[in-house]
Amino acid sequence: MKATELRAMSEADLSAKLVDLKKELFNLRFQHAINQLDNPHKIADVKKDIARVMTVLSEKNA
Repeated sequence: MKATELRAMSEADLSAKLVDLKKELFNLRFQHAINQLDNPHKIADVKKDIARVMTVLSEKNA
């Protein structure tokens, strides 16, 4: 997900996206803990997406 795509979204959409990403991160961590995760790099990608969403949200609030 690119920052330009996120900036085009509304604050409500960004908040919903943030909730979805946090749920996905939880599920990935759970899969990693029980050794069912095929691609551990996916955890880092989701963390970066969460950071991007939070950054764009803070930009819109300022």
